[in-house]
Amino acid sequence: MPLVPFNALLAHAAAHQYAIAYFEAWDQHSLEGTLLAAEQLEAPTILGWGGAITSYEWLEAGGIEQQAALALALARRAQVPCAVMFNEARSPAHLERALELGANAVMLDTSHLGYEENAAATRPVVMMAHARGAAVEAELGHLAAADDPATPPHPTDPAEAVTFVRDTQVDALAVSVGNVHVMTVGESGVDLELLERIHHAVDVPLVIHGGSGYPSWAVRGAIERGVRKFNVGTRLKAAWLAGLRQALGRLPAAFDIQQVVGSREAADVFLPAQRKLIQEMLPLLELYGAAGKARRW
Repeated sequence: MPLVPFNALLAHAAAHQYAIAYFEAWDQHSLEGTLLAAEQLEAPTILGWGGAITSYEWLEAGGIEQQAALALALARRAQVPCAVMFNEARSPAHLERALELGANAVMLDTSHLGYEENAAATRPVVMMAHARGAAVEAELGHLAAADDPATPPHPTDPAEAVTFVRDTQVDALAVSVGNVHVMTVGESGVDLELLERIHHAVDVPLVIHGGSGYPSWAVRGAIERGVRKFNVGTRLKAAWLAGLRQALGRLPAAFDIQQVVGSREAADVFLPAQRKLIQEMLPLLELYGAAGKARRW
C-alpha cells in the first residue's frame, strides 16, 4: 500500500470517531512491532521516531537516514493505511532531511518556547513541509514531565490556540490539558472542559502527547472533543525491556549465540521482547477505537 497522507489519516479518524495511535519507535524491532500490531487489528497507523530523547549527535551522523529508511520500507509494504513521522525534532535541518527522504509528517520540539518564539519557529517548518506535500504537528502549551517535577505545566490557552493555528497553518495541534510526559506509574490528570474549549476554538485535529499515563476512562471523552491522535512511548519501552529481561533470564547455561542474537528464529531473545511490545499496543488500538478501521478505508 502506498504511503498515506498524515492529514488523510486524521480526517478518517474524525469521520469515524476514533484516534490514530502514534507508537514512538526507536529501532527496527519497535517499528516492526508497531506495524505488526496495526495489521493484526486492521488499524490505520503512523510509523515514526522521535528526536527529543534521541542522541542529537547520532541523528546528525546518519541516524535520521537510518530511521527513515526503516520506517519508509515498512510503511510501503504495510497492509493498513500508514504515514511516516519524525516527531519532536530539535532542529529544522533534521526535519528537512527527513522530508527529503520521504517522511510525510514532522514536528519540531518547541514545547520549551514561549508563544511568540514557538510561532516564529513553527511557521518556516510549515512552509518547508507543505512545499513537499507533508504535514506539520505543533505543540502549544507545555506538559508536565514525570521525570522533572520542578517544571510546572502550562495549559493550552484556547484563545492563543486560535491565533497560533491561524498564523502558522499547522495541520494538527498537540495540547496540554493535564497530560504528562514520561509517566511510568499511575495516571495523569485531564481537563476535558479545557479540551472541549480548545476543540470548539480551532478547526484542526488535536493530539495528546504523554499517552503512556493518559487515563483510559478519558479516552472516549477526548475523541469526542477532537483528539485524533495519541502519542505513546514510555510504556512501550518498559514493555520491551520487560520482555527482553524475561528472555535473557530464561537462557540456559549453554546456548548457540547465533540463534539467540538476531537469528529471527524461536530462540532469538529479541522476539519475546517484540511480542511483549505488541501485547502492550493491542489494547491501546482497541481503546482508541482504531481496530478494524482499515476496513473502512
